[in-house]
Amino acid sequence: MTTEDVIIATAGPTGTAGSAFYFHPATLAKGKELGLDGMRFYLLGRGGVLGDVEPDVVASAFGYFKPSLVAKLWNSAKEKLDPREAGRIYMECCAEVGREKLADVAGLAEYVEAAEAVVAATNPAGLALYAGIAAEPRADDLPGRAAQLVAVLRELRGSAHLIAVLASGLAPEVAHAVKRPDMVAAFGYDTPPESTSDDTAKLEAAEALTNQLLRPSYAGLTDAQGAALVAGAEAIAAAYAA
Repeated sequence: MTTEDVIIATAGPTGTAGSAFYFHPATLAKGKELGLDGMRFYLLGRGGVLGDVEPDVVASAFGYFKPSLVAKLWNSAKEKLDPREAGRIYMECCAEVGREKLADVAGLAEYVEAAEAVVAATNPAGLALYAGIAAEPRADDLPGRAAQLVAVLRELRGSAHLIAVLASGLAPEVAHAVKRPDMVAAFGYDTPPESTSDDTAKLEAAEALTNQLLRPSYAGLTDAQGAALVAGAEAIAAAYAA
């Protein structure tokens, strides 16, 4: 399995599994306990690793949300909870869902070893949201740590992809509309941004560039680590879906 094979094979399951805790009932319950609805806890928790920053900073790191929606949610959420504290609590929610879902998944130790090798090899320059989550302390137990590392690798690809989208000549909101037309309203847009077949081609180019940008992070994996990362990502995604 080549480096690019590993990057491509892990992209889908990592994207799915890395976001599985966002709106899990346990996460929503924790947010409610803190006085935050699901979207506000999502935004403050995921973005809280950036610190107590202005909403435009959060919008720039997330990339695809309408900035006015980010400002509305961020400003009202941080009235209830400090962003840095929210970020730490959100990562613990990630670990808790992992403990619930991943305790019986085989190969977690090998997955964690490989995922941590990817993190160690990554230069975080320009990858703000990834850098923030990667710097957070991780759980000591295997299921919790594995869940958190899936989320970290999701942010790695997501941050690299945002760079690739811009480099490919696409506005992030257009890329989002092309890829997820059913979620335009949820990201704050009343009407979908206009897109063309040329934009679809640019998004395909951005996907290829994303894989290229991630090569240095994955290139040092041994064959065994690459296989463990792929198998682990698939098993974790399946466990979340069950």
